[in-house]
Amino acid sequence: MSNLKRSIFFFLITGFFVRCTSEPPDGGLLLPDDFKSVVVVDSVAETVRHMAVTQDNILYAKLRNANENASVVALQDDNDDGVADVVKKFGGNSPKNKWSYATAMRVYNDYIYFSSDLVVYRYKLKPGTLIPEGEAEVVLTDDHEHGKHEHIGKPIAFDNKGHMFVPFGAPSNACQDPKRTPGAPGQDPCPQLEDHAGIWRFDANQLGQTQKDGYKYATGIRSLVAMNWNPVDEELYAVMHGRDDLLRLWPNKYSPHESALLPSEEFMRVTEGSDFGWPYCYYDQIKEKKVLAPEYGGDGDSIGRCDQFEDPIMGFPGHWAPNDLVFYEGDQFPDRYKNGAFIAFHGSTNRAPYPQSGYIVAFVPFKDGKPSGAWEVFADGFAGVDPIVSVTDAKHRPMGIAFAPDGSMYISDSVEGKIWKVTYEGEKTTFGERQLAGMEQRKAMSHVRTPHVIDDNLMKDEVVGGENTYYRYCSACHQLNGKGAGGRFPPLTGTDWVTGDKERLIKVLLNGMEGSLEIEGKVYNGVMPQHAFLNDKEIAEVLTYIRSNFGNEASEIQPEEVQTVRKEQEQNDEPMTPVDAAAK
Repeated sequence: MSNLKRSIFFFLITGFFVRCTSEPPDGGLLLPDDFKSVVVVDSVAETVRHMAVTQDNILYAKLRNANENASVVALQDDNDDGVADVVKKFGGNSPKNKWSYATAMRVYNDYIYFSSDLVVYRYKLKPGTLIPEGEAEVVLTDDHEHGKHEHIGKPIAFDNKGHMFVPFGAPSNACQDPKRTPGAPGQDPCPQLEDHAGIWRFDANQLGQTQKDGYKYATGIRSLVAMNWNPVDEELYAVMHGRDDLLRLWPNKYSPHESALLPSEEFMRVTEGSDFGWPYCYYDQIKEKKVLAPEYGGDGDSIGRCDQFEDPIMGFPGHWAPNDLVFYEGDQFPDRYKNGAFIAFHGSTNRAPYPQSGYIVAFVPFKDGKPSGAWEVFADGFAGVDPIVSVTDAKHRPMGIAFAPDGSMYISDSVEGKIWKVTYEGEKTTFGERQLAGMEQRKAMSHVRTPHVIDDNLMKDEVVGGENTYYRYCSACHQLNGKGAGGRFPPLTGTDWVTGDKERLIKVLLNGMEGSLEIEGKVYNGVMPQHAFLNDKEIAEVLTYIRSNFGNEASEIQPEEVQTVRKEQEQNDEPMTPVDAAAK
C-alpha cells in the first residue's frame, strides 16, 4: 500500500473513530449545575413549535410554517447521543397554510394530536413506524363564520376519562367596540363570552366535531397556548396570556412602566365552572390581587366586581407569553422536580420602552397539587443577548416542552426550528441550593428582572411627530426596529404594503387589517386594529416615518391625502371594514 493510500485509510478510520466516540457538543443553554443540553437538530426550515415523544422515543414536532409538503416533522436518535440521526417531514397534500400556526402536539391513546389555528387533527401511531400511515383525521373544526382572529390558538389537553380540552380564545383584547381603540369602553356584558374566551370539553375519540359538540368547561380566559392536565390532582391547569395595551389605550391611567409590567400572565387551576374574569378584570401580580379593567371603569387599583372571579395560583410578569406547560412525571431529574410544572415563556413583544422580557423556561415546584415555592429560571440563554430591545434581536425563543419515556427533556425554538435535549448527570440525592444558585442569579438579568423605571428606559430622550406616534401605537407589535415579531406581526421593511399604494396603506391604518398576511414566504397572523381615532396629521406623520425608516425610501404622505381617503369613505357611507390581508 502506497504512503498516500495509507494516509487516506488512516484519515478515514480515525475520522470515523472520532465521530463515533466524541461527545456531542454542548447545547449552549444555561441550566442548573449538573444538567446538560445537546442540540437534537440545529434548525428546521419551516421552524417548529410544540412537540411530543412516543414510547418508541420518536420525537414529533409541529411545523410553524406548514406547507403542501409537510406539517409535522419526526426525529429519531439511533445511537442515544441526543442528536437526531433521522429527520423526516410528513403530512402534506393540503392547501397552503391550512396547518399553519401550530399550537399543540400531544400523544394520546396511540395517536398524535396536533392543531392549526382552526382545526385539531390526529394520526394513528404504529409501533416501529416512523411516519404514521394513512391520512390525518379531523377531530375538531372551529367553524365560526368570522374565521381567523387574534388569540386563535388551539392547545390540547386530555384528562383520564376520555375528554379533550380545547380553548376558544377571545377575538379581542378587552371586548371594546371598536377593538383596541383608546378610551373606548368595553361592551357590558361582553357578548364574546358566549362562544369565546373559555375552554370547551370534547370527546377525545370522536371525529368531525365542532364547538357545539363540546361543553363549556370554564370562561373568562382571554388567550391560552400553555395548557395541560395534571395527573397528580387530576385537574386542568393553564397559563394565560394577559391583556395588552394599557398605555396605548389608557395613557391617562397608566405609565409606560406600569404598562410594561402589567397585567400578569396568570397560572390557573381550572375546574369545571371556573370564571377568571376576562374582560372585566385582570390580575396584578405586584399588588397580588385582581383589579377592574380600565374599559370597565378601573383605575389600576379598584376591585369592583372582581371579587367574584377566581384568582390564579401564581402570577408571572406581564407579556412573557407562556406557550407550553408540562408536568414532570419522569425519574431522571432530581426528586425536587417530580410533579412540578415546567413552563416555556416565548418572550414579550410589547414591553417598550423597556427591554423585552421572558425568553426562558421556568419551573414551579408542586406539592399536593399546589405550588410549593416561587418560580425558578430553569433554562436560559435562548436569546443570546441582554438587553433584548426588539423581538428580532433574540436568536432563539423557547416554545415547546416534551419529555421522553426516560425523563429527559426536549425544548423547541420557534425562530430557527432548533431543538435541545436536556439531561441530568449529577448525583440526585445531593442536588440542592448550591446547584440552583447560578440560575437564581439569572433573575438579575434585564430580560428577567423588574425593570428600573428610569435606568432601564430605552427611550429616555423625548421623541416627537411621527416617531412619537409610532412608539405609542405601533412599536408594541412591529417593534422599535420595525422588524416585527415572527409569526404574529409583519416587518415594515421590504413589503409593498408599506412602500406601495398610498391609499391602500392609509386605509390599513384607518380601518385595520384582518386575515393571514404572507411576506417573503412567511405567514403572519397578528390582527391590525383600526387607528381612525388619530387625526389626519398624526396618520400622515406616522406613515411618513414608517415609509422613510427601517430601510424604506418611499415618498412622504401628506395630511391632505389622508383627509381625502377619510372623506371618500364617509361620503360613500363605506363601513369601517378591515382591509383583507390577502388582497394584492
